[in-house]
Amino acid sequence: MNGSSSGRGRKIVLWRHGQTAWNLERRFQGSTDIELTETGVGQARRAARLLASLKPDAIVASDLRRAAATAAELAAVTGLDVAHDSALRETYAGAWQGLTHEEIVGQYGEQYAAWKRGEPVRRGGGELETEVADRAAPVVLEHAGKLPDAGTLVVVSHGGTIRTTIGRLLGLESHHWEGLGGLSNCCWSVLGEGARGWRLLEHNAGTLPEPVLGDDD
Repeated sequence: MNGSSSGRGRKIVLWRHGQTAWNLERRFQGSTDIELTETGVGQARRAARLLASLKPDAIVASDLRRAAATAAELAAVTGLDVAHDSALRETYAGAWQGLTHEEIVGQYGEQYAAWKRGEPVRRGGGELETEVADRAAPVVLEHAGKLPDAGTLVVVSHGGTIRTTIGRLLGLESHHWEGLGGLSNCCWSVLGEGARGWRLLEHNAGTLPEPVLGDDD
């Protein structure tokens, strides 16, 4: 049997890391390795209890500390090992990294506006969103391919990387990816396997109204 028929019913949960100090400051993190705040650890612990009820079969995470620490909370509850992969890191954004939202708009206003219009932009001289999807989506699909029928994979990553990965897995053209709203800290989206590929079942789940404070905003 081929993969499309033998793996029916698989799910992919894409879970954004908990809060960091730079999130609170609306400071662009990108690939900078920022740790969780105490609040962020608490968010991860609470979300892990909810996600454990889905009985995941596998966990794969970005190797940046904010994602790895978030994944560790789910590993502690489920007993699963975590596979870490640098391909799941947040978008590298060069000169934008470390700047606040206001500083980016002030210093790179035209570049920011072009990005929000959906144009292919190397923010701060960094990666294109399509390049992020090129590295992250295959890793997600590789791990999903190892799932049993009706199995669930949890992917612990970053707002921008999750958005591009969802867009790629849904087969959306890149200029439509902005149509996927951002994820709040420690919230998740769920993709389910349908007859014609992956479908978005839930988006930014697990939250009461909280602001989205992230690099993809």
